[in-house]
Amino acid sequence: MFPYGGDNIIPMKNVTLRQLKIFEAVARHLSFSRAAEALHLTQPAVSMQVQALEDQAGMPLTEQAGKKVRLTAAGEEVARQAHRIAEQLREAGEALAALKGVEAGLLKIGVVSTAKYFAPALLAEFRRRHPGVELDLTVSNRGAIVRHLTENGIDLAIMGTPPTEFDTVAKIFAEHPLVFIAAPDHPLAERRRIDPQRLAEETLLIREPGSGTRAALERFLKEHHVASGAIMELDGNETIKQAVMAGLGVAFLSEHAIGLERSVGRLVRLNITGTPVKRHWRLVYRTDKRLMPAATAFVQFMDSEGSRLIAAQVGKQAPITAE
Repeated sequence: MFPYGGDNIIPMKNVTLRQLKIFEAVARHLSFSRAAEALHLTQPAVSMQVQALEDQAGMPLTEQAGKKVRLTAAGEEVARQAHRIAEQLREAGEALAALKGVEAGLLKIGVVSTAKYFAPALLAEFRRRHPGVELDLTVSNRGAIVRHLTENGIDLAIMGTPPTEFDTVAKIFAEHPLVFIAAPDHPLAERRRIDPQRLAEETLLIREPGSGTRAALERFLKEHHVASGAIMELDGNETIKQAVMAGLGVAFLSEHAIGLERSVGRLVRLNITGTPVKRHWRLVYRTDKRLMPAATAFVQFMDSEGSRLIAAQVGKQAPITAE
């Protein structure tokens, strides 16, 4: 980022790590005041450091849009490189700690939203065994988690289908069943064998674009030649479950996401032929990612304990009576 010399290279040899850290915070918050608060600095101090960085770049890095801050094209590039440098420094620190035999450091984990029903229990057990590791957890839909992997914003991801946009290591650690659900008083609730074609007569409540669950539903409908009828798109598993309980339609969700509602009789699993659809949970990281000791420990932990701990967590929310 900071080459100098030559007629067409912008010299930035005097840029400091402090300036980059401050600018990265401004870029993340899109606010000088919030960046100052996060860094425990005064706003004038933040503004002064950003101005010094702009002087080095020879062009504006931010622009004011009303009360908000926007990054210029140059600012976007500096922010991207500042983030990379921060990550490299973090990895360097953890590598040095590993040479000293210290298992500690920050582990950044991304979790697709459906995995949030069991991921906290896994992370709690991991922390119990590795108290020196600090965890940074990001929960979002599949599209956002893939972007975080792309930008090296997370070390590891818990997800179903690994990305195809770049090379990854994807380790299966547990089964992931997906099922159709309905309210207990739905006409199909008591049926023991339901043809998938019957779904064409139902309102399907589906996840937002970018969701792995939605992609799995689309594959199921295509494989069974089901022409979907009415569709209602909703954002997130919790909203969909509430809509199903209210009688707005049927949905296709992870069985791991509905244990509590089934246990208290608020939701039922429909006996659609071909379900549950068996997918897998995977621990995913970039092939070119150098895993630090904390990340390596988590990979080993998931290899040995992931499936057992998920089964135990789901067992706590098992239905009271068999269906």
